[in-house]
Amino acid sequence: MKQFFRLILSSATIFFATQAASQDTLPNFTVRDLGNNRIVVGWVNNYPVVKQISIQRSHDSLKNFKTILSVTDPTAIQNGFADKTALNDHMYYRLFVNLDKGEFFFTASKQPVRDTISTIVNPVVQKIKDTLNGNNRNAINKKPDFVPSFFVYTRKDGYLFINLPDAERKNYRIKFYEEDDSFLFELKTIKEPALSLDKANFMKAGWFKFELYDDEKLVEKNRFYLPREF
Repeated sequence: MKQFFRLILSSATIFFATQAASQDTLPNFTVRDLGNNRIVVGWVNNYPVVKQISIQRSHDSLKNFKTILSVTDPTAIQNGFADKTALNDHMYYRLFVNLDKGEFFFTASKQPVRDTISTIVNPVVQKIKDTLNGNNRNAINKKPDFVPSFFVYTRKDGYLFINLPDAERKNYRIKFYEEDDSFLFELKTIKEPALSLDKANFMKAGWFKFELYDDEKLVEKNRFYLPREF
């Protein structure tokens, strides 16, 4: 059992180190492959005036880019888009950014990078399975491997990011719970397509659960991990 908890502590340390990199700020941006044809394009905007931000996609890194979305609020500091129509996970993405007084630029193009949460957590789960003895191994094997949510996930800086591209047309709300299913709080009538929550809302590090609803319809029930600050 002591070996089990040493594994947990070591894994959490690795997880935190992986998440420690800073969030990319325009003209830099991130393209994250969450698996299962789930690709999220995200960025932080520090420009004082932005009139338009469009996401473009191509099979080639230099040409044939087509706009797949112009964001509804280009002035949002943190924003992103979930691409559900990509034909594969090795297409190229870039941003067109229109600033003030006719000034504009295209970012460099980039391909999706496999999400660090899924690549770290899944090997950790497998390592724990391989280390535990018979009884504990059976208990662990009953739990499915963690698959990060497409809508609610931890960013590189450890903050919780809520990605709801169609929020303006929906009536989303999210309920948050402790790992033991104790209710924490609820966000109602979410209309922002991209929203970041401070870790202070959860009071501690560790695993948490959530339920995402559109009106009374359950869209997703999943969990996420908030790393400890050292």
